[in-house]
Amino acid sequence: MKKTVLTILAMAACTCMATAAGPEKKGSAPEYEFTVIKENPISSIKDQHRSGTCWCFSALSFLESEIMRQKGYDNIDLSEMYVVGKSYHDRAIKYVRLDGHLNFAAGSSFGDVLHVIRDYGIVPQEVMPGLNYGTEKPEHFEMDAALKGYVDAIVDNPNKTLTTAWLNGLDGILEAYLGKAPEEFTVNGVTYTAESYRDWLGINPDDYVSITSFTHHPFYSSFPIEVCDNWRWDYSYNVPLDEMMEIMYSAIENGFTIAWASDVSEKGFTRNGLGTMPVEKEEAAGDSDQEKWIGKDTEKPEAATVEFPEEMTITQELRQDGYDRKTTTDDHGMQIYGMAKDQNGTLFFMVKNSWGDAGKYKGIWYVSDSFVRYKTMNIVVHKDAVPKSIRKKLGI
Repeated sequence: MKKTVLTILAMAACTCMATAAGPEKKGSAPEYEFTVIKENPISSIKDQHRSGTCWCFSALSFLESEIMRQKGYDNIDLSEMYVVGKSYHDRAIKYVRLDGHLNFAAGSSFGDVLHVIRDYGIVPQEVMPGLNYGTEKPEHFEMDAALKGYVDAIVDNPNKTLTTAWLNGLDGILEAYLGKAPEEFTVNGVTYTAESYRDWLGINPDDYVSITSFTHHPFYSSFPIEVCDNWRWDYSYNVPLDEMMEIMYSAIENGFTIAWASDVSEKGFTRNGLGTMPVEKEEAAGDSDQEKWIGKDTEKPEAATVEFPEEMTITQELRQDGYDRKTTTDDHGMQIYGMAKDQNGTLFFMVKNSWGDAGKYKGIWYVSDSFVRYKTMNIVVHKDAVPKSIRKKLGI
């Protein structure tokens, strides 16, 4: 692998809702023991609860780490629901302009968050928690349905001509559920607007780039990934698989974190904090009458060493096949912030999720190199996290 990966290996020698993950397999499994190789700062674990807003939770978590990295500010907690409200506002306008031929649902993309912050700024969580409907955690099913019904009624307007009131009506629904976005607010005795707070935090959306790796577009070009949640049609830079992985390893090694969009519908992505791509082996058919009715004797003598499932070898072709056949989809957004190794020396990415303190590692997942190679839809990183040789090829 590339130089960056080799460096991490040398270091190793000296971890859109909670229902997205599949059920645990029955039976015993080997116990992983992880040793941290590199761990970059993250903010506290959050819980998106009953909302399809992983894209927002993960992107803001990524930006909170960026603020820590660049400014050294601690305890930054940005308002997800401020972003969700502005996103729905912008999407409604585009949905109506396109006569309803656009995805209008809870899901979205990392690029959407950057657009909102660029155009509207950002506010702290305590200023706009966005829970105006009587619960302690996000529950958006009713709001999502109300907004979709509203914009569909506007699209189907029998007058065929829109009034000047429809957008105010949409904003009224958003304010009823999420609250009104503040014009000014005070933090540590200083008064800010959303725009001045963004600038004080040092967030420059233009500093961030989206990276992907597919063969249906030329490498070292850019294209909008063809998924419904990319409703703004944001572009991603396209690089070969090994170079995408080089960017990720280099980012972690050099103190950056990563916004990570992935498919988590695989059986290897468990509810208990693991993401692997085990080779699925076919079991031989039973020959005896006993096996027919009660199965084979699965008891085995205790092994001297821990045996882990063999993982798939991921190629560029296999990755593309998953995208083309829709076995790889844009299920979930998370934040990658570190690297670890298991007791066999296998490398894992450390991932911050937005499902509260779920799982064995209390909100953290350990995801193997094979899983990330296969199931990554795209990543967003600071442009300085991209190795210079790759930046040159992309013209960044």
